[in-house]
Amino acid sequence: MAAEVDDFSDHSFEREIECKDGILRIKQAEVGDESCVVWDAALVLAKYLQAEHFCSKDRLENKQVIELGAGTGVVGLMAASCGAHVCCTDLPEVVPLIELNRTINQHMITGTFMANSLKWGQDVSTFQPSPDLILVADCIYYEESLEPLVSTLCDLSGANTTVLISYEERTTGSKPLLEKKFHQFVREHFTVEKIPQEQQDPVYHSPDIHLLKLKEKLNNRFPERMAMCWANKEKQHVSYAMKLNLRFVAPQGNHICIQRLEGQ
Repeated sequence: MAAEVDDFSDHSFEREIECKDGILRIKQAEVGDESCVVWDAALVLAKYLQAEHFCSKDRLENKQVIELGAGTGVVGLMAASCGAHVCCTDLPEVVPLIELNRTINQHMITGTFMANSLKWGQDVSTFQPSPDLILVADCIYYEESLEPLVSTLCDLSGANTTVLISYEERTTGSKPLLEKKFHQFVREHFTVEKIPQEQQDPVYHSPDIHLLKLKEKLNNRFPERMAMCWANKEKQHVSYAMKLNLRFVAPQGNHICIQRLEGQ
């Protein structure tokens, strides 16, 4: 992996991003796809993490954070500079660039930071338990990735997880329809709150860059009348099921089967 990082450093250019306690120096690849550069929507999200509105409610110190489609890792690095424990994820070929930027900015990290590969739609068990915060910057780009992205958001999210998504509104080609589809998919599983510009960073905001806050819907874990709850024979899981108006049906090995009560 070190050799790959060295290769990246030979074909990159740098961008500096100011944060509260210094400067993040972010390497961008000269050759590669859209994941290899710092996009404006990533800057808007990164700077929001240090905006007064966010910091006054959601301090990042000691929070567990996962970034999806991290690209250069700039958003995750900003979170790590605020004391969060961050795991930045992207496709395997992008991870060396994230690791290069981690190495360059190690002195800025007051929490912890790591990079791992993750393809949307695949198993996320190695990233469990659910984090406090999921970050996604400008990843609404390809139609074939929409459902896997939302699926991964659902798999990673728990009752106490907040998702922050930034994206640039694009009006060419099929992009408006793509964004509409994304909103439809997301609203099936999450409540969606748009963060107004006046609550964002006073400099890093734009009318065509949208910032959304998502929370998983309470009933999202039980979309069907029958649901399997991984209980592991622990009473607290049964109690949790009771809070959701579900009733015990029958044990099945290390699982218990639960059923939504009529009228719920």
